Amino acid sequence: MRAVDIIIKKRDRLELNREEIEFFINGYAQGDIPDYQAAAWAMAVLLNGMTPRETTDLTLAIAHSGEMLDLSGVVPIAVDKHSTGGVGDKTTLVVEPLVAACGLPVGKMSGRGLGFSGGTLDKMESIPGYRTNLSTQEFLDQLRTHGLVLTGQTGELAPADGKLYALRDVTGTVQSIPLIASSVMSKKIASGAQAIVLDVKVGVGAFMPTLEEARQLAELMVSIARMAGRKAVALISDMDQPLGQAVGNALEVKEAIETLHGNGPQDFVEHCLVVATHLLVLGGKADGESQARAMAEKALRNGNAWERFRTLVQTQGGDVAYIDHPDRLPKATLIEAVTAQRSGYLKMVDARIIGETSVLLGAGRAKKEDAIDHAVGILVHSKVGDRVVAGQMLFTVHANNEGRLREALRLLHGAVQYSDRPVEPLPLFYDVIR
Repeated sequence: MRAVDIIIKKRDRLELNREEIEFFINGYAQGDIPDYQAAAWAMAVLLNGMTPRETTDLTLAIAHSGEMLDLSGVVPIAVDKHSTGGVGDKTTLVVEPLVAACGLPVGKMSGRGLGFSGGTLDKMESIPGYRTNLSTQEFLDQLRTHGLVLTGQTGELAPADGKLYALRDVTGTVQSIPLIASSVMSKKIASGAQAIVLDVKVGVGAFMPTLEEARQLAELMVSIARMAGRKAVALISDMDQPLGQAVGNALEVKEAIETLHGNGPQDFVEHCLVVATHLLVLGGKADGESQARAMAEKALRNGNAWERFRTLVQTQGGDVAYIDHPDRLPKATLIEAVTAQRSGYLKMVDARIIGETSVLLGAGRAKKEDAIDHAVGILVHSKVGDRVVAGQMLFTVHANNEGRLREALRLLHGAVQYSDRPVEPLPLFYDVIR
């Protein structure tokens, strides 16, 4: 078998068999197939697509390129959630302790931000001492003892995915739906997840700009889970505007803490409760969505979810004084408001512009090696459909550099569009794929 023949077959829109896919992925992971051939193959996949069966075989080949965790002896059922990335999406920080407080263990391996979408690990590292590099054994021990873990992916899990993602990032093939789906699902399967809730974002602040593309990705990932013997539900959620108010690492941790104390923004609270509801049903803790929703609301209301978050931070070495007193978290030295330039109804609060502006401030990475400034970011005070008056505060910018602050203020005026007529608020969710 030769790599070039596999590339030609996919170039000619033919279906690859499981042996060909395994040969190619294993060869690339082990260094026998060079980057230039992998790049040609990835471009052929981008242009010509893959069948659900091909994509499932690709997913399993990537998952089996490294260590495969078996959590069946650690917890009764291993559940996980995954977001395809968005602006202000700090959902994991609330959903994981919320679900764990209802008696459903969650062992989650998260990633870092790249581009305009924030990373869960970067947010948690706003808390001094918090460890995101647990070993596999530490992951298993903590899941068994405490029922919740939030750490980074170990190098032994799905190493082929790391190589492929880095290649796609520099060859213009990130947007391939089969490659996105196999990347996401290979890591979930390798990390032992048996039931997965997928939060697929759609809109200007998401990798999937249209509902059609988001639905295609969601259906493909659910199909992969089914073919691989896992359970999955995909929620298609809005990312035309940021989720919640806070965009930026320490700011988002503060908002998660406020939410766990019952004081979060309405859209963010609702989003977390919906995701938690589906996890509890999928994990067998509730007979239906109404019972699961009631359980999640109770855990949020009685403080149990907050206590689980506190346990998580403490167990992974974080200084709980910083979450007990969030004012101690990193703070920016320059804080300035952006106000409405005219009165009217907001018809756009552009998530991509806000996300890219937060990266400019230092809250995210333009390149993987960039350092993060945990203190900087943006607070979003108004949403699509809100009536505003000229001079009303729309954003608060938190910066540590005068030049970047001025540029951020300029950019954020372009993130809003006004209407003289009332505008319907955006939905939180568009669809559920089962």
